[in-house]
Amino acid sequence: MSSQIMLVHRTCYRYDKPVTMGPQTVRLRPMKACRTPVLTYELKVEPAGGVMAWEQDDNGNETARIRFDEKVTHFNIEVSLVADMAAYDPLCMGSEEPLSLDDNDLACREKPELGKEATTFINGLLTSLPDDPLRKFISTNEAIVRRVRYERRMEPGVLSAEEVLRRNNGSCRDSAWLMVLLARHLGYAARFVSGYLVQSLPGAGREEVLNCDLHAWAQILLPGHGWMGFDTTSGRLAGEGHIPLAVAAEPSGAAPISGLLDRCTSCFDVSMQVQRLFS
Repeated sequence: MSSQIMLVHRTCYRYDKPVTMGPQTVRLRPMKACRTPVLTYELKVEPAGGVMAWEQDDNGNETARIRFDEKVTHFNIEVSLVADMAAYDPLCMGSEEPLSLDDNDLACREKPELGKEATTFINGLLTSLPDDPLRKFISTNEAIVRRVRYERRMEPGVLSAEEVLRRNNGSCRDSAWLMVLLARHLGYAARFVSGYLVQSLPGAGREEVLNCDLHAWAQILLPGHGWMGFDTTSGRLAGEGHIPLAVAAEPSGAAPISGLLDRCTSCFDVSMQVQRLFS
């Protein structure tokens, strides 16, 4: 069976009146450090006539800066890519460990002030966590999955660690941010990741169903492994189905799309299609 897949991701915004848009930042290009090979990539935007420039931000993310000189009534973004989903062992090699930390990496080490819920949670784990850093965070990841029930949450933003642990549920970005904060509390550099998750789900009979979603997970800098990805929704290490688009010390720095526009009423629609390519 071919390991190559084609993914098409469309985001469409509609506004109730013509609006002036400030520069829009789109973080929807797989990172150079992505271990899943991306063979082709294309980004299209509408309306026509916008100015698009690619640049690398302070976190090393490939970002598109898009500007419209005229007012617009809609803003459409389409990503299409082909990737090779050949399986790999996530334990063999993480992304290369930096020899020194720059200012952005140092921000990933800032020790957070944990509230009562988060302090109680991590202190309860410390008595049983292994000393080995990798095993320590595999265990922490699994503990988060047991405690925080996944829910699809459409509201913008990320919940605090306290709110997630009080509710005992949260979105992928909420539990990923919890993992980042706990890792920093334990003295490790950690960062927030946004990206695509492509996975094969069982269909009718033996039919394979490929599924793709925007997803979030945590990366922790571990001695001898570099930046290792931890999926706090599944409790697994990030593998070939995790395609990172952006990393940042704070979730806002990894938002797929950000920018300002006039006050208005808006609606948006997102669609994602993925299929296996057969030779």
